[in-house]
Amino acid sequence: MPKLRAHNITITLDGYATGTDQRLDAPFGDGVDGLHEWMFAALRARDEGDEGAAGIDADYVELGDENIGATIMGRNMFGPVRGAWQDESWTGWWGDNPPFHHDVFVRTHHLRPSLPMKGGTTFHFTDEPAETVLRRAFEAAAGQDVRLGGGPTTIQQYVRAGLLDELHLVVTPMLAGKGVRLFDNWGDEIDGYQVAEQVSSAAVTHVRLIRR
Repeated sequence: MPKLRAHNITITLDGYATGTDQRLDAPFGDGVDGLHEWMFAALRARDEGDEGAAGIDADYVELGDENIGATIMGRNMFGPVRGAWQDESWTGWWGDNPPFHHDVFVRTHHLRPSLPMKGGTTFHFTDEPAETVLRRAFEAAAGQDVRLGGGPTTIQQYVRAGLLDELHLVVTPMLAGKGVRLFDNWGDEIDGYQVAEQVSSAAVTHVRLIRR
């Protein structure tokens, strides 16, 4: 049965997944510089053929793409624009050919027409309930799993709705002090998960949570 999975969700030691004041020159906000450097370093090493340096970090990044047929994300992950769209010139952080290559459902209160991109990615903007968006994503995935991309408030919404099957966390050794904490607002749903795997590289600790 297809699952809803979240991968490579990186948090600080004090639990923050984003900082404050997200904007064009600070995609994850202030106070979290280097939060995802573990990922970039691992992928650079693999691209350069240095498998020893890439190690398990690169393996986990690649696992996040396996058997994924559609993606759900919040508007904050799509871009830094807030409120009503001033125009439709913003097409995401990823350039003309985003790395998804499938349908991506962007949850937002401010709708705009679907946006087809090079490489097979189409962004769909929706204000439908979480369950409805997931149903549409499963239909688009055609039997494959759906990836929940984030940000943290979007993950919280799907956890509270009892819809997230698997969560791969990456804990990086830094402190933020403020921002948005991933584990806030989970309520009693946190009891529905268990740690299935925990392993550390030289840079970070990977933790995989699954539903009980």
